[in-house]
Formats: sequence, structure tokens, C-alpha cells
Amino acid sequence: MTWGNQNTEAEGHEQLDYALEQGVNFIDTAELYPVPATAETSGRTSTIIGNWLHKRNNRDKVILASKIAGPGDYTAHIRTNGFSKEGLNDAITKELKRLQTDYIDLYQLHWPERQTNTFGVRDYNHNPTDGWKDNFNEVLHSLKEQIKAGKIRHIGMSNEKAWGAMRYIEESRTHDLPRMCTIQNAYSLINRVFEGDMAEVALRENIGLLTYSPMAFGVLSGKYIKGTAGEDARLKLFPRFARYSSEQSTEATRRYLKIAEDNNITLAQMSLAFVNQQPFVTSNIIGASKMEQLKENIDSINVTLSKEILNQINAVHAVIPNPAP
Repeated sequence: MTWGNQNTEAEGHEQLDYALEQGVNFIDTAELYPVPATAETSGRTSTIIGNWLHKRNNRDKVILASKIAGPGDYTAHIRTNGFSKEGLNDAITKELKRLQTDYIDLYQLHWPERQTNTFGVRDYNHNPTDGWKDNFNEVLHSLKEQIKAGKIRHIGMSNEKAWGAMRYIEESRTHDLPRMCTIQNAYSLINRVFEGDMAEVALRENIGLLTYSPMAFGVLSGKYIKGTAGEDARLKLFPRFARYSSEQSTEATRRYLKIAEDNNITLAQMSLAFVNQQPFVTSNIIGASKMEQLKENIDSINVTLSKEILNQINAVHAVIPNPAP
């Protein structure tokens, strides 16, 4: 989600080439990307991926995922009719053109239309004046049409909560509609909120978690604590992304860094290995901006955390639970 803003097209293609060589075959994008989202940059990330797919002629080698942006001031430059039938058709049609393909393997709803606690909001506070009306059935019918047309193959959620996930499951079961097969939510050492209600939903309903921000915007590399972050680091370029930068998050990260160093592994690899070992995780979505970061991230698949290390991690979590929800 940095390609087209923090990263050039050439850098994106270099990363994709290397990742595919290492066995990575799942690529996730969104019409919103790159971030920070602006009208001028919207869709650039997907365009970069589409150009790569066209140049390499390897569409059949990858599982391609994208997302329709949810409503709000942040995305008003994209559209204002949310997940309506017209909105979904517009989003998918434009994304297919950017990606230079005639189908998307996994199409996701980027965040709920209703007002709920997403993006760093810890607790749910009900707003009785929320104008949203229950439209789960309507959205699934619209997605079913897109599947029948061959434009998308499977569907998923993102930044969704347990209630929303179960409503989609309920509508699918009751009305023989397409079933949400994945959920893309934040999950990391400093944000384990998913382990609450959503972990049970994921495991019992067979909805795989596609983990985003497993490195907490690079915080879990330890580079900000060590003072080794370059001036082109994401949080220096875009300081408004402060979700993982609270005092409690910094202290928790400092403790996790010590655990990693005491066990002769990097904090980045420990952070990613922790995610990889969770039973509800289907894919760990890494988002490196530099090749050396990408190589280190991919190598984490060869790291298995011992029970002793996991106990040390959980001891920190018990004292500083979810400092970056």
C-alpha cells in the first residue's frame, strides 16, 4: 500500500519478482492505495501491480486480492454510494482495468459501512443516530452477480467485527448466497484484539485471517527504539499514522525487542513468526518498502518460536495487553 507514493513502480516490480521467486503467490491491494489516500494517487498501487502482471505475463501464477473502499470523508474522492450495487460494479470495473485482468480472485469490503469501532478505536460506542440500514443481504446479492459475471471469484471482509462477520454468515446460510471466506484485520504483537471474539468466529466458521500490519508500520522492527530509522521511514514521512506509536506500544515493543535479542533473532522475524504460528491465520500480509526488509520478512517463515519464547511474549502481553488496538 506504499507503491505509488513511498515506493516507485520499479521498486514495486523488483519486490514482486523476488517475492514470487521465494514462493509468495498472494498479492493484496485496494482501490484506495497508496496511503495516505488522495484523489491524485488513488489506484496507483493497483496500476503498478497490473503493469507487472502484463509485463511478466504471469497472472496464473498469483492469487490476486483487492478491496472496495468503505464510505466516509476519507474516501469521498472515490465514491459516495458505498457498497451499493452501483458502487460495487463501479469499483470492480475500474480495478479490473487497473490490474489488467478480467477477474479478481478475492474481493473484499475494506471496512464496514455502519459506524463501529475500527482503526484503533478500542471499544464500541453505539450511535443511535447512525443512518446505516442493515444491507448485508443486498451486498451479498450484488457480489453474487459479480461472481456470476466472472469478474470476482471469492469474497472477504476487512476491518470487520464479530457481529458483522456473523451477519454475513447468517445471510449466506439462510439465502444460499456467496460466503465470506476471509477477513483482513490488523494483528500483531501489540494488537491481538482479534484473539477475542473474532478468533472463535474465524476458527469455528472457517474464515481465514489475512493479517495486515503484522509489523505495526515498522514499529516492530525496533528501528524507532534503536534510532536507526531512516528519514524515508513510513512514520517519519507520515507521522499522522500514530496507531502503533503510543507510550504503551513503545514500552511493549522495547520488551519484545529484548526477548528477540536474548534469543538471537531479529524483532522483525520474531514478530512475523508469532503471527505465522497462529491457527486462525491464512496469510501474513507483509508490506516492506525496501528489498532488505522484504528478504528479512520472507525469511521469517523459517523461524519457529519455541514454547519458552511464546511464554515470554505472553508475559509481556499480560502486563501490556493490546496497546495499539
